[in-house]
Amino acid sequence: MKIVSWNVNGYRAILGKGFQKWFHEQDADVIGLQEVKAHKEAVDPKSIEYAGYECYWHAAKKPGYSGTAIWTRVKPVSYQEGFGNAKFDDEGRTQILEFKDFYLLNCYFPNSQDERARLPYKLEFCEEILKFCVKAQKSGKGVIVQGDLNVAHTELDIKNAKSNVDSPGFYIEERNWMTEFLKHGMRDVFRERHPGETGLYTWWSYRANARANNTGWRIDYHVVSSNLVERVSGIDHQRNVFGSDHCPVWIELK
Repeated sequence: MKIVSWNVNGYRAILGKGFQKWFHEQDADVIGLQEVKAHKEAVDPKSIEYAGYECYWHAAKKPGYSGTAIWTRVKPVSYQEGFGNAKFDDEGRTQILEFKDFYLLNCYFPNSQDERARLPYKLEFCEEILKFCVKAQKSGKGVIVQGDLNVAHTELDIKNAKSNVDSPGFYIEERNWMTEFLKHGMRDVFRERHPGETGLYTWWSYRANARANNTGWRIDYHVVSSNLVERVSGIDHQRNVFGSDHCPVWIELK
């Protein structure tokens, strides 16, 4: 089962950058997007229809902001949007697909913003994710959290660690939460398979020729519960795919 995730920084914008060709080339079972920045009604219906796939769209109430979308050709047992908390659900940040033996969470984590302006909000959201994952594992099901987590966990995951200690996405509080998350049966499989490697980024600023210079951050993940790790037959980034300031990331389960 191949599952792909991509923060597209605007669905309508990415359509003009070869998205539909890319979509078909993936031959993926599930493709989840973050930051679609559009209500479904504002998008050409034909641009959402992909043969063999069912689409679920979770827009933010605020137009042109946040939002997630996911296509699957494997029918889920159930689907829900968010956790029943309007504070987060109104921003279209989480889609939960239940399959036979695992849950897939397609997530767009909040940006903590300069001067930690939205850090409390983000950490509350993070705790909702953690609670869900703990509960799911106790029930015997696996969990995959995919998407833009908006945090570079360690100094390996960011080009200029020392100059970014006071930057949103690298605040110590966010990084500490990620460490705690990984103590609750969740695994950063990509990092485990690339121990000590630097330069493996998924987001680059549009400024200062950052992508060409690979001055980036690794903030897009597939975090997998321990009971699914042995099924991970492949996991990687598509760093040569352009169109957004993020690149797609994928995981494959056998």
